[in-house]
Amino acid sequence: MTTTVSDISVNTITGDAKPLSDYAGNVLLVVNVASYCGYTPQYTGLEKLHQQYKDQGLRVLGFPCNDFGAQEPGTNEEILDFCTVNYGASFELFDKVHAKGAEQHPLYARLTTGSIPAGEVSWNFEKFLISKTGEVVGRFRSAVAPDSPELIAAIEAELAK
Repeated sequence: MTTTVSDISVNTITGDAKPLSDYAGNVLLVVNVASYCGYTPQYTGLEKLHQQYKDQGLRVLGFPCNDFGAQEPGTNEEILDFCTVNYGASFELFDKVHAKGAEQHPLYARLTTGSIPAGEVSWNFEKFLISKTGEVVGRFRSAVAPDSPELIAAIEAELAK
């Protein structure tokens, strides 16, 4: 199986189809997010990453997910409102997806088989780093904060390529 995500299409939080090939040439940080999780304050760090690196080509893509502890029960409209009002999130948010299980979204099927280590997403706010060519180049568990030196170094290395 190819490790690129470029041939996958997703829906924006407002319901519009968006092919991930639109992001060719950008570095992506794909995160499954939730509004009622112990890691929810990571929205602040994700927004800081977005602001700091967007002009260099980083795109933070948030995918709401209710697979873990039912911590994202809201509608897309409620999620967008929550993220904007509480965290000033201006990075892109998408339609709620399943990151695991029988209804796993094709994006997460590709991410979890194309990454090292491979395997199911284990909780909210797991992060996948995607190269400018659409390849999965990094995987960071939930406890790795957006401002962690490990994640920032990986992002900066990909942006420099």
